[in-house]
Amino acid sequence: MRPWTLIVLCATALLTLTGLLIGQDDQGPNRQPGATVARPRKPDTGETAPDSDLPKIPSKLSKKNETDTTGLATFKSDVEVVSVDVAVLDNKGRFIPGLPAGNFRVLEDNVPQQIKAVNMGTEAPMTIAMVIEFSGRFQQFYSSTWYQTLTAAYGFAQTLKPQDYLAIVAYDLRAEMLTDFTQDRAKIQEALQRLNIPGFSESNLYDALTDTADRMSGIEGRKAIVLISSGIDTFSKLNYGEARKKLQESGVPVYPIGLMQALRIMAEAGGYLGNIQQLDFLQADNAMRTFAKETGGMAFFPRFFGEFPTIFQQIQLAMRSQYVITYEPANKARNGAFRKIKVEVVNPATNEPLLVKDEKGKPIKYQIIAKAGYKAPREVE
Repeated sequence: MRPWTLIVLCATALLTLTGLLIGQDDQGPNRQPGATVARPRKPDTGETAPDSDLPKIPSKLSKKNETDTTGLATFKSDVEVVSVDVAVLDNKGRFIPGLPAGNFRVLEDNVPQQIKAVNMGTEAPMTIAMVIEFSGRFQQFYSSTWYQTLTAAYGFAQTLKPQDYLAIVAYDLRAEMLTDFTQDRAKIQEALQRLNIPGFSESNLYDALTDTADRMSGIEGRKAIVLISSGIDTFSKLNYGEARKKLQESGVPVYPIGLMQALRIMAEAGGYLGNIQQLDFLQADNAMRTFAKETGGMAFFPRFFGEFPTIFQQIQLAMRSQYVITYEPANKARNGAFRKIKVEVVNPATNEPLLVKDEKGKPIKYQIIAKAGYKAPREVE
């Protein structure tokens, strides 16, 4: 190879290598920090940041601005007033109006109480929870009990006034709220339409009833629970005594409507209902009667579908047409004990039961419906 050719090749290679080195310097990372590159922390020079001169935000938890109450007098109110809703009904379930306030007597633990006022209940909106048994034990799809349950539920919902609030709770193994308290009749119908095919075969009456009563215990105004059930309880966490005590303390009247009365009679006549099953149903009926009596409600056990309109009317009258008795209890102890209440209608001159007569002057047999008692408050420290 000629010398000048070798010199040209060496010069070309040297220029190529120099260009590669210059290109690497241009394509490398930017050593000047930009907007998206974190700057290194500056050393602490002891200088105060400009924001430190701004006033601090005052804390709401600070005790500097609290008023000193040391040495000031404190007042405590021990006044307690008890209100009892009382319905006086004749032997046909009709409300007896116009009874004077002086004819009522209230006994608390068998001690007469000083009545402060007796007023007629106003037409205030009702708050009602309809608790419906809907299990595979009795409400099989298209069975007679299934049809009876839906007839009672739909029928009672149609008797409510537009200003009333209604919640629907269905229970089998557990309670499910189909709709919360509402005045929207469309939502109520939508909730009832969900009662198609039952799920579990268990029927936990006590748990569903007491849970609903606990939720309603804090509601002000007139309230009630309408129970549509066979009364049978199979798998509740609470027993009968515990459920009874909770319902007494809740202060919510319970109006049970017993199911399968005619079906039970036919099954018993045909020999399809054993002694143990008969005893179970009798205990169930007695439990619902006790719940109604001790909470100030009424129990109904229809045998025919034609009885439902009369039952709904009696429930409406019992809930809306009531005397409201207010008294201050003589027992001032705040021990949380249950105090029994008994309401009587008497002749003040003789202290004998008041004789009530109809338009023809004939004596009327009547019944007094009121709650069995209340739970006294506890001392608050």
